Amino acid sequence: MSDTTTHLCLPYLLAAQAQKHVTHNEALRLLDAMVQLSVLDRTRPAPPASPADGDRHLVAPGATGLWTGWDLNVAFRVDGAWMRLVPRTGWLAWIAAEQAFAVWNGSAWTTFADAFGWIAPGPNVTIARGAGGGATGLAVQEELLSPLSGPSHGSTIVIPDRAIVLGVSTRTVEAITGATSFDCGIPGELGKFGGSLGTAPGSSNIGVIGPQAFYADTPIRLTANGADFTGGAVRIAVHTLTFESPGA
Repeated sequence: MSDTTTHLCLPYLLAAQAQKHVTHNEALRLLDAMVQLSVLDRTRPAPPASPADGDRHLVAPGATGLWTGWDLNVAFRVDGAWMRLVPRTGWLAWIAAEQAFAVWNGSAWTTFADAFGWIAPGPNVTIARGAGGGATGLAVQEELLSPLSGPSHGSTIVIPDRAIVLGVSTRTVEAITGATSFDCGIPGELGKFGGSLGTAPGSSNIGVIGPQAFYADTPIRLTANGADFTGGAVRIAVHTLTFESPGA
């Protein structure tokens, strides 16, 4: 029989063993390090200058110093020394610096979403990818247009070339002065995503359209009604489907 357990490599107490408490305490120390695994970060290739007992890190590639050869392993500080934990496939670790989980897949620490095929919230996410690399994504771009002035105000963000637009939403975050209302659109179609929109703080609109493909980068334009803009702020969000062509 092996001297250690199969999965966590915890030491067994052996028959007629002296100093059994030493082996037992070693097993407890390993369990304390592994169970409910939470590490501080995964960007360090070498130990920090002033570690505290109980600190744990996922060792970055290219490990040096006391962590040499520990790439992607768990470094655990205990009793004033570093202990190495070699992860097994399926280990789950909370990374405090990223406020996210990572999963060991046998060769790398990957995101929880990637490991389980979930879609993680973000401004640009892939929802489908083919074996050759072709992909379809969903994207949201946001910009605060402030201060508004003149007859119209254009955005810096654009509807991307070769994207399909689902809509553009707006929210008035600072009272608009001068104009009595405004339209949201693009050059040539000034009210495409909404007309006569409100100037009071909190006024919002979800300018949904029939999905439309765009073949050039196209900015959003807010156009004043009644008089020119003399102040105020509007946050806009452009909602699109995005595409990646397959690789070679």
